[in-house]
Amino acid sequence: MILSLIRDIDKILIGKGYLSEEVVRYLSAEKKVGAGEIAQAALNEGLLTEEQLAMALAGHFQLKYVEIKAYQWNEDMARLVPVELMLRHEVIPYGMENGHLIVAVADPTNVEAVDEIELVTGVPVSLVVASSRDIKVFLKRLQDSQGILREAADDLVHIVRETDEGEQILSLEKFTKETSPIVRLVDSSILEALNRRASDIHLESGQNGIVIKYRIDGVLYPAAEPIDSQFQSQIISRIKVMSELDISEKRIPQDGRFRMGFQGKVIDFRVSILPTIFGEDAVIRILDKESITAEFGELRLDILGFNPRELKRFRRMISEPYGMILVTGPTGSGKTTTLYGALSEINRTDEKVITIEDPVEYQLKDAVQIPVNEKKGLTFARGLRSILRHDPDKIMVGEIRDPETAQIAVQSALTGHLVFTTVHANNIFDVIGRFMHMGIDPYNGCSTR
Repeated sequence: MILSLIRDIDKILIGKGYLSEEVVRYLSAEKKVGAGEIAQAALNEGLLTEEQLAMALAGHFQLKYVEIKAYQWNEDMARLVPVELMLRHEVIPYGMENGHLIVAVADPTNVEAVDEIELVTGVPVSLVVASSRDIKVFLKRLQDSQGILREAADDLVHIVRETDEGEQILSLEKFTKETSPIVRLVDSSILEALNRRASDIHLESGQNGIVIKYRIDGVLYPAAEPIDSQFQSQIISRIKVMSELDISEKRIPQDGRFRMGFQGKVIDFRVSILPTIFGEDAVIRILDKESITAEFGELRLDILGFNPRELKRFRRMISEPYGMILVTGPTGSGKTTTLYGALSEINRTDEKVITIEDPVEYQLKDAVQIPVNEKKGLTFARGLRSILRHDPDKIMVGEIRDPETAQIAVQSALTGHLVFTTVHANNIFDVIGRFMHMGIDPYNGCSTR
C-alpha cells in the first residue's frame, strides 16, 4: 500500500484518534519522516496497528471496514475474479450487493485494481476496507491451498501417459507409493480439509470431470478446478484402499472408514462410496474427536449458543429421572454435539451412562461408549437391547434409523431410563410423522416427554 500517496494521512490518523499530535511530532523530528510517511513509520514503531489504519482510512473515505478473519470464503467469487489478479493487487472479492462486486482492499486509492477488476468481470466494483496484514494472510492461505491441489492434479497427466495408453491398472502397490500423484492428491485434499476445519469432503463425478468440495459450516465449496474424468477411477480406488473396501466392485454402494495421524493426534474418517451415471462418487466424513475436546475444553451447553430462556428450559428437562430427550435437524446442524453437552453437564459418578453411536464422536468421562459395527452384526437395535441388561441410568442412542430401534428407545424411556437420541428431520413436526411411520403409538410417544 502506497501510504505516501494518501494526502494528509497524518491528519486523518490524528482526527480519528489513533495517533496524537505529540507522536506525530516525535516521528517527524526523531525519525525525520514526512507527513505522508507518518503512517508507515508509526506501524514500524508499533505505535499504530494495521486494523487502526484500516479503520481510519475506511472512515475518511466513507467506506465500510470489514474483518477478513471472520470472512467465509465464497468460491463463486473465485470464479469471478482470477486468483492471480487478487494476488497482484492484494484484493479479496467480498460479495455481491445491488449488482456491484464488493472488493476488500487495504488501499482505497488503488484505482488501477478497481479498473482491472471491472474490465475482467464486467461488473461495477464497490470497495470495503480491511487491514493489509489480514488480506495478505488470507491470500497466502488461499495461494497455498490452490497450489497444493493444482500441483497434485497437474501431475496426474504423467501417470496415465506412463501406463498402457489410458487403460488404468489398479493395484495396492500403485496406490501405496508415496511418490504417486494420486496419493498426493487425496492426501493433500484431506490435509487441506483439516486445515479449513471442514466436516466433509465430497468427490463428485460429472461431465466436466471430478470435483473435490469441502463442506464448511454446512456449505459446500469447490477445492480446485475439476480434474479430468479419466482419473476418477484411480482417485476413488485410492480412497477404497485406505478404507479397506473392494476396489473391483463398482456397481453397489460401499461404506468404510479409516484413521490418519495429524499434528500428533488420530482422526477418524467415515467413507461412503456411491455409484452414479458418471462413475463412483465418494463422501468422506471427518470425525475429529480430539479437535472437539481441544476447542470446547469441558463441553457444556453454555458454549453452544442457546438462548438463555431455552437453555434454562432444556436444563430442567435433562434433569428429569426418565423420559426422552430427542434432538432433530439436518446433517451437521449440531444434534450430537448438543446431546454431548447435555450429558457432560448431568454426568455423575453415582449414575451409569451408556452410549451407542456410529461412530463415537466425543469421549465422555466415566461413560461406557459403544461404537456401532454393522459388519459384525452390532446394530443400534441389538446394542440397545444389550445396554438395557447393563442396568443403565442414562442412555444415548446416536440416531434412530429403524422401527426396532425406535420401539426399544421409547420403551426404555417409559420404563425408568432417561434416553438421549437424535432423528434426521427438518423440524419437530416431521418427527411425529417419522415415528408413526415406524409404528410408534402416538400415546407412547407423548408419554416419553
